[in-house]
Amino acid sequence: MPAYRKASIRELTQAAANIDGRFAQGVLHQDPEKGVWMIGSIALDDWLTLHKGEEVTLIMIAMDDDRPLDKRTCRTCGRDYYGMECPHCREVRYRLRGQ
Repeated sequence: MPAYRKASIRELTQAAANIDGRFAQGVLHQDPEKGVWMIGSIALDDWLTLHKGEEVTLIMIAMDDDRPLDKRTCRTCGRDYYGMECPHCREVRYRLRGQ
């Protein structure tokens, strides 16, 4: 998997964590004894029960997918980049905000 794809997935999970969202990372498998779906050691039934009755968005992205991300062109600075946002403009924004 290209490094920029993994980096984009990590940015997405970090964004979820920043707004107190939940995410699970690991190998998706079905427990042969209990028959429940699990991500790593987390039982999905138990995990999803925490939000029963709530409106949610569930995003699942395969970490080992070899498809390359599309190259994008920033509408602000015109540079080409991969991922969710232009790294140049992000850096400038952080610097101007004093972060």
